[in-house]
Amino acid sequence: MTKGPLDGRVAIVTGGSRGIGAAIAALLAEDGAAVVVSGRDADRLQRTTKELEAQGGAILGVVADAAIRQDAERLVDAAKQRFGRVDILVNNAGIVRDDLLVRMKDEDWDRVMEVNLRGTFLMTRATTKLMIRRKSGGRVINIASTSGAMGNAGQANYSAAKAGLIGFTKAAARELAHWFILVNAVAPGLIETDMTAAISPEAREGLLAQVPLRRIGTPREVAEVVRFLAGDAAAYITGQVFHVNGGLYM
Repeated sequence: MTKGPLDGRVAIVTGGSRGIGAAIAALLAEDGAAVVVSGRDADRLQRTTKELEAQGGAILGVVADAAIRQDAERLVDAAKQRFGRVDILVNNAGIVRDDLLVRMKDEDWDRVMEVNLRGTFLMTRATTKLMIRRKSGGRVINIASTSGAMGNAGQANYSAAKAGLIGFTKAAARELAHWFILVNAVAPGLIETDMTAAISPEAREGLLAQVPLRRIGTPREVAEVVRFLAGDAAAYITGQVFHVNGGLYM
């Protein structure tokens, strides 16, 4: 059997039971990595895990909320117990709670910050502690958003969290380079997921009109950039944000 470029490496993908996260998990497994997938929906996570296993990957599904410190640490510990190490962390877990700024509820602001930003901090801290102890280097890939770079009306919470994620990526990249841990972000634009499926047809057309390529992207197109950043070809890249948005933001 031909060895994949990520053979022997172990990846964690948070929010990996659907959409972009599931596409990322599939490609990393395809490249030979053992993949630990987390999500909050046990049934959906089990379905995704079975689908990935059917493709021949070494997969572990863990029900966890990355925004809770105990869950984040348990997730990293489960990866270590099962596979002995962690080489790649993909912070993909994210939610939206959209509303106009003047109508936004405190809890909708707080929850989006918790999942999209605090969860990334907790997961990165827990995972990179393990990477540093092992002195094996590693990769952290944060899934940001076009909204974090250009803002989006009705998404003050989400845009702020994703902008914070970009700042976090750059600060972490500077700190962790000493241990050969590379930290980058991928910022998707309008991508065909459950999240965008909930957008009204009118709003969808309005967004599409702003995309020079005149189409919605696919989860696979985002996952391909993550795959590149996880591999050896990206060994001299850190602290960068890769936009996958069909020209929506340049």
